Amino acid sequence: FLGHESYITFCHLENEAAFTCSADHTIRKWDVMTGQCLAIYRGHTSIVNRILVAKDYLFSGSYDRTARCWSVDKEKQIQEFRGHRNCVLTLAHYSSRDVLEEEEEEEEEEEKVSRDLLVTGSTDCTVKVWWVSSGRCYQTLLGHTGAVLCLILDAPNRELFSGSTDYTIRTWNIVTGEQLKVFKEHQGSVICLELVNRHLYSGSADRTVKCWLVDTGERIQTYKAHKHSVSTLKYHAGILFTGSGDACARAFNSKSGVLQKIFRGHKFIINCIQIHNELLYTASHDGTLRIWDIRGICKRNKRRLKKERSAQGRSSQKGSLSRLFNNKVGCMVQQETGE
Repeated sequence: FLGHESYITFCHLENEAAFTCSADHTIRKWDVMTGQCLAIYRGHTSIVNRILVAKDYLFSGSYDRTARCWSVDKEKQIQEFRGHRNCVLTLAHYSSRDVLEEEEEEEEEEEKVSRDLLVTGSTDCTVKVWWVSSGRCYQTLLGHTGAVLCLILDAPNRELFSGSTDYTIRTWNIVTGEQLKVFKEHQGSVICLELVNRHLYSGSADRTVKCWLVDTGERIQTYKAHKHSVSTLKYHAGILFTGSGDACARAFNSKSGVLQKIFRGHKFIINCIQIHNELLYTASHDGTLRIWDIRGICKRNKRRLKKERSAQGRSSQKGSLSRLFNNKVGCMVQQETGE
């Protein structure tokens, strides 16, 4: 997809459309099948760092210290969120219906028209939560001592996770703003986060990805192989895909941490990964969005998962027999042949 006048900073896939934002201050909408540019959203006065599509709205954050809300179809700006003292680097979105009890919602009667909220992270070290309808700041989360680079939301559990240049990940109660937990093992800035089944994956400038159990804070896996900072993450079907400053994307077995595939072709840092219909989309500072066929690796991983489940089933049967007859049984280790 060619058209931006500078490098692409982020990509978002929605149905059959791709949205990209760029250092050229614009956001573009593309037809995924043809590569045709369908719309251009203009208004930011500096680099657009991040975009997010929710319902019929497009949200964006920029170096111009603002976040903005756009109508996807009309290419028109609807709302501006102004209050950060520095660049807006990352975004998250949710509805108050997902997290607030009925009695809590009554307190926000003026916001009944639209219960959507936008979360923004900034280089001013704060996270802010905004009412989308009015552009009013609902709360400011204080605790980080460095720029907030990434956010991920778990609305059903009322939790927000933020990663920062202070080397930490912090968990917040999204309703009260209370800080719940701090994850501290990274030796560099935490650049990206992914949350799957209460497992939190964090990519860092220390060239690693770590997997944490959210409920206990325990680190259970570290993924190594990157030659530069880990800039983006995406989990799909038991595979952890990463993008790095070394211009490569990689695929790891999420459970074992084994590297399964390296995707080479970009010239500069990969800053966004998306997956749609078993196609991998990678956006880069080299100004291009590339599409890779990952059906083969997904198929192999599904076969491996099937074998593991089968082995676990046999193992659990043996375990039940051993408990029944008070016998000691040996442990059989099944070795995997990785690519």
